Amino acid sequence: MSERFSTVRLDQAPEITAPDGSAVRPLCVLPGAASFAQFELTAGQIAKAVSHATVSEVWYVVAGAGEMWRRQDGREEVTALEPGVCLTIPLGTTFQFRAGATGLRVVAATVPPWPVDSPDEARFETGRW
Repeated sequence: MSERFSTVRLDQAPEITAPDGSAVRPLCVLPGAASFAQFELTAGQIAKAVSHATVSEVWYVVAGAGEMWRRQDGREEVTALEPGVCLTIPLGTTFQFRAGATGLRVVAATVPPWPVDSPDEARFETGRW
């Protein structure tokens, strides 16, 4: 077995700013398979609209509230975000999210792992907000 298991505590993970403007704490990575992170927006904050060049994501809302707008192949949808909501962002989907009055916190799996050395992964798009 060549891959070692890992453990990361949220309070020890660095906070970085994602291309969309959200605060991100990268957590664990399974090289070649997936990565996992926490994303957060402050009260009333709106992320920039983006699409991804090579990754898909699964999001799960853990705190706060807000909305997620997604557009894919001519279909558009706005989804209310609250704890317990899980949604997908397939490869190439344009999306934008915003926080309500209490902010918004989600955790997400990225498949394959987020390419940290690729400045072109998040492509800026025209969004809803």
